[in-house]
Amino acid sequence: MTRHEGRLGALAEVDASAAELVDRMVALSVRGLPPGYANGEFVFTRRGKLGADGRWTAVPEGRSVRYSAIVALGVAPLPREAQRAALAGDLVGDLVGNLVRGLPGVTNLGDVALITWAAAEAGHEGLEQGLVRLAELEAGLRDGEPVYTVEAAWALAALVAAHRVRPGAELEKRMARARERLLTGLGDDRLYRHVIGPASWYRAHVGCFADQVYPLQALARLHAHTGDQAALRAAERVAGGICAAQGEHGQWWWHYDARTGGVVEGYPVYSVHQLSMAPMALLDLADAGGTSYMKEIALGLHWMTSRPEIDDELIIEELDLTWRKAARDDPKKIVRGVRAVATAINQGSRLGVLDRIYPPLAVDRECRPYELGWLLYAWLFSLPRDVTGGAR
Repeated sequence: MTRHEGRLGALAEVDASAAELVDRMVALSVRGLPPGYANGEFVFTRRGKLGADGRWTAVPEGRSVRYSAIVALGVAPLPREAQRAALAGDLVGDLVGNLVRGLPGVTNLGDVALITWAAAEAGHEGLEQGLVRLAELEAGLRDGEPVYTVEAAWALAALVAAHRVRPGAELEKRMARARERLLTGLGDDRLYRHVIGPASWYRAHVGCFADQVYPLQALARLHAHTGDQAALRAAERVAGGICAAQGEHGQWWWHYDARTGGVVEGYPVYSVHQLSMAPMALLDLADAGGTSYMKEIALGLHWMTSRPEIDDELIIEELDLTWRKAARDDPKKIVRGVRAVATAINQGSRLGVLDRIYPPLAVDRECRPYELGWLLYAWLFSLPRDVTGGAR
């Protein structure tokens, strides 16, 4: 794909240099995935290691079902030869097949949802197995049991993707339940909380950036598929909230007060948010007929090449990866915890002295495969609109 096509072409019309960056990053992602792929699955991370010669290498560590499923989503839109390049000779069907075979041992709702979603978009015959396993885990949730917002969003996105390729009354009922859970989770708040249901008092009001992006994406996709106006209104509310809070230099901040949309704690700022997750959700909203936030997307992209926090490069061409984040030198996450408590007691309280004690000067030198997977998915996927409207 060239930058003159699809989403890259739309970005180029607004900001040519941002589109050139994305074009470069798509190619980097295809090259950067194989070093993290082994025996049909992806590693948890490639961790930077500084050698005696002063050069960095990236050492593979662990394994991750979740990240493997996200990469499957990202690789699915690629042509077959590009899939083989990204997967060290395999096709996306091979990766999805490996994930489906492992479903009986997967107990996390979000992981099963991602595998099901990937099976739907890859056109894999294991879709039915994913749907069955997802139903088993959903049935095991007790009434009123807390559910992580991200996992609830992935469940809805998976069901929408499955219903698009295999429509039926039972899937419609399941989509309706997942929709209701996600809309109820937003309630009257400006943004989403980390958990749908009861949570610890001192952080019950807090939601991270992922807690906004994935519901926004799922609700936009539901609207595009069914014309659900309530879903579109909720997606617009969340998109407007994160864009209003975006930093002056394009930063997509990390923790928010869901009640007001204010920033509780901005750092870390993650490369995957700037390059992939914010664009992915906001582009899905635009594809669904919602507001276009292309200027905000472009501003976030430019943070990757020019930022006030650190001088270190975050795009490492020689290793075909991006370093994970710019963060405070705060390994015990003191700032995050203190600000969560402070805002629980007094909305808007930020304790600015913490910015001087813990400035955002650290770089997390690792790269997880999902960061490259979401980048491909964000920029190579185009959301079809199955309907043109219709209130629910």
